[in-house]
Amino acid sequence: MNTVEIIIQLGSLLLIVTAGPIIVFLLFVKQGNL
Repeated sequence: MNTVEIIIQLGSLLLIVTAGPIIVFLLFVKQGNL
């Protein structure tokens, strides 16, 4: 596995870790507004 693949995997993992809680938070806000 070369460096580019490692960077891409780390980037996607970081994206999932940061986007996950944000999506959950937005879902809670939407349900709260309804």
